[in-house]
Parts: sequence; C-alpha cells; structure tokens
Amino acid sequence: MYKTKGTHNYYVYILTNKIKTVLYIGITNNLKERLFWHRNPEAHDLHFSQKYKSFYLIYYEHFQDVEVAINREKQLKGWKREKKEKLINAFNPEWKSLNDEI
Repeated sequence: MYKTKGTHNYYVYILTNKIKTVLYIGITNNLKERLFWHRNPEAHDLHFSQKYKSFYLIYYEHFQDVEVAINREKQLKGWKREKKEKLINAFNPEWKSLNDEI
C-alpha cells in the first residue's frame, strides 16, 4: 500500500565539526538514523562528514514533500557560507549540537 502525498517526513539538515569550520548539508527521511550513520559509517564508507568530522547537528527543516525538500537542499548548498550562517544563527544562535534532541 502506498502512502498518500503529504504523509512522509523529510529533513534537510546542516552538520558541523567540533570547531565549526565545516558545514555539511544533507537530506534524509529519518534524521535520527542518519545522524547515527554519520557518526558510525560502514568501514568502507568514508564520506565527507566522516572525513571532516562533521557530526554535530546545528540546523534542520522538516518537509512532507520530497521534491520540496530536495529543492531546498539544493538551494542551501548553493548559498555562500555567510548566508548559511545567518540561517543557522536565526534557528540556533549558539550553534549548539542538537543531536540529543532528535
């Protein structure tokens, strides 16, 4: 059985490293699980967030339409860092890790 449109959950999120010099933008349908896999990748799976130690969730947005979420992810990836920082500051001014809140 297929779910009707609008009943799904998608998240566009931003991770950073401990010293907040790196920003990683991603999309997922299960934010909690995705955070786990960023922190605990498969042995052969060295991806950007692992390479740059970007494990700390500092921003996320929730969507129910995957196309809207994908478009938002692309939009954020196209922004300069300064604009991304303004977005994060409005959502999470202290840039504290939100991992335990998910």
